[in-house]
Amino acid sequence: MRKIILYIAISLDGYVADSKGRVDWLGGQDPNSQDTGTYEAFYKTIDTVILGYNTYKQIITELSPDAWVYAGMHSYVFTSRNLENTDDITFKNGDVVSLLKELKGKEGKDIWICGGASIVNQAIKANIIDQYRITIIPTILGSGIPLFDGKNDTIPLELTETITTNGMVELIYEKR
Repeated sequence: MRKIILYIAISLDGYVADSKGRVDWLGGQDPNSQDTGTYEAFYKTIDTVILGYNTYKQIITELSPDAWVYAGMHSYVFTSRNLENTDDITFKNGDVVSLLKELKGKEGKDIWICGGASIVNQAIKANIIDQYRITIIPTILGSGIPLFDGKNDTIPLELTETITTNGMVELIYEKR
C-alpha cells in the first residue's frame, strides 16, 4: 500500500518559513555545496504531491516561475480560490484528509505532503502520515511559521534512520 510521507525541512527552532513566509534560508552550512541530500532519491519514490496555496504560490512566483517543478506528478493544491486545473495540477477546495485517504487506497507510488503547515497539521490531527522525514537546517530563525501548531494529540513514532549531509540532519520516523 502507498505511504503518505511528510518530507519537509525546518529550522533548528522548528520553523518551515521565516516570519515573512520566505524559505531562502533553506540549505546546508556550505552554501557552495551541490549536495541535494536525499531529495533526488526520495522524489523517485513518489507520484503524488499535496500542497497548500501559499506553498504553490511561492513555487510559481519565486522558486520556479518558468516551469512547474513537479511536472509529470499528480499535484493537488488546496485553495478556496476558483482556479482552473492544468495537466499537472488539480486545485481542490475541501478536506485534505479525505483526499489523502482516497489516494492511499489507489495504486501508485507514495504520496508526498509538501507543505504548508496548515496542510501538514490537518494530516497530523488525522494521524494519517505514515512516515515523517524532517530535515533540520542549521539555522535558527527566532520566529516564523512553525511546523507543528501545538494542537495535536500524541503520536508515538519510531526513529528508523538518521542522515547527515552538509550540516543538515534528516530524521526519518515511522508510526509505531
